[in-house]
Amino acid sequence: MVATAASPREGWSSRSAFILAAIGAAVGLGNLWRFPTLAGENGGGAFVLFYIGCVFLLGLPLLLAEIFIGRAGQSDAVGSIRNVAAQSGVSTRWSLFGGLGALAAFLIVSFYSVVAGWVLYYVGVFGMDLLQAVLAGDPFRGALQGQSQEVIAGRMGNLFASPGLLLTMHLLFMGATLFTVARGVSGGIEKAATWLMPAFFVLLVGITIYGAVVGDVGEAVAFLFTPDWSKLTPEVMNAALGQALFSLSLGVAGIITYGSYIQEGTKLGSTAAAIAIADTGVALLAGLMIFPIVFAVGLDPAAGPTLVFQTLPFAFEAMPAGSLIGFLFFILILVAAITSSISLLEVPTAWGVGEMGWSRHKSALIFGAGAFAIGVFCLLGYNVLADVRPLGFWSIFAETDILDTVDGFTGKIMLPLGALLASLFIGWRADRRLLETTTGLSNGMFMVWRFLLAWVCPLAVTIILVTGLFPSLLG
Repeated sequence: MVATAASPREGWSSRSAFILAAIGAAVGLGNLWRFPTLAGENGGGAFVLFYIGCVFLLGLPLLLAEIFIGRAGQSDAVGSIRNVAAQSGVSTRWSLFGGLGALAAFLIVSFYSVVAGWVLYYVGVFGMDLLQAVLAGDPFRGALQGQSQEVIAGRMGNLFASPGLLLTMHLLFMGATLFTVARGVSGGIEKAATWLMPAFFVLLVGITIYGAVVGDVGEAVAFLFTPDWSKLTPEVMNAALGQALFSLSLGVAGIITYGSYIQEGTKLGSTAAAIAIADTGVALLAGLMIFPIVFAVGLDPAAGPTLVFQTLPFAFEAMPAGSLIGFLFFILILVAAITSSISLLEVPTAWGVGEMGWSRHKSALIFGAGAFAIGVFCLLGYNVLADVRPLGFWSIFAETDILDTVDGFTGKIMLPLGALLASLFIGWRADRRLLETTTGLSNGMFMVWRFLLAWVCPLAVTIILVTGLFPSLLG
């Protein structure tokens, strides 16, 4: 356990431990599933390049703002914002957006665990397939031998139709998340990050190399990095902007919470840049990992959300060593999912400890059990409660099931609203001297950073918020 002179709270053992944990928080299904899906649906190159620009012009300033709040506030998300507001001589009611972020994180981890349960199921499917291949004396054969495309694609529907199986996967994943968070910052979260993230990067690079060797890497590179600017419509730009914020886990107070555990003297600017670069690099590598395989077997890059769970399993059937690579691929996604879910559950857990005075074990158990219960309703929305539309009276949610409603409400409203309030708070209200002292930015970099937070970020995030509520504005 590490303590600063200002606070006896738990903390990261080193700057590198924080960076690994923060990358783990940011890198998740948004990078490995959502980014390739959006890139495929939105035409590739123009979307990708605009996304990269959004990450560094908008995402990075907000990322640094959230790290600053945590480091200067030295408490849970609500307490940190309240402390920074008090030090800046402004209303402590600004802490409300910390509560909004904590609530968003709690809701997101509830359905995130359900989706991660799908990944866990496919780990089991490909694990059994690999075991059969090994027992048959052919460990490097293609995956799922003898199964038709219809059978492979239909496995997802069969999973959705099985409440018991969905519940079991959800329980196992949430249990692993809860166990890690309950063990604390140094004993649980940091250990998980320092073990899992190096393994994640080894798997990511290894499978990307595999895709380059056996797949059509030339077509994939052209698709991802050759822009057709005619495809850069307002809708595509809005999707790229939203992905930039979603990918960095902004607006859910996770980075604020993690930032509160940073040691005094850590260079916040370079730390934020390292996290943003790593997160963007993972997203790009995910595209270079998936699309060469997709193109090599003639599948549709615009397959949408089914790309990972239905399209790629069929591709692995036709690829050499597909059984092994398929298993490792879903292990890779599972690792990314668990590190992100840990950060999501840590936000309300830290709030319970800081604001309610609960022990860490009690707080983690209360919020873990609560998120699990909401997740049960989400997974039942695919079968027993398939006709339920929780916000059916609202046009943008009229046709969405329970999980997609929770996902849409948090993603379209809570996240951009949290990011908007964070940018306004730091850009306009936080004390300049406190900002300069804590971030350690040079005068020029500080001026650019605060200008982006005060003017550019609020405008961009407002666009996301408004178009999310009124999608007809995008045509």
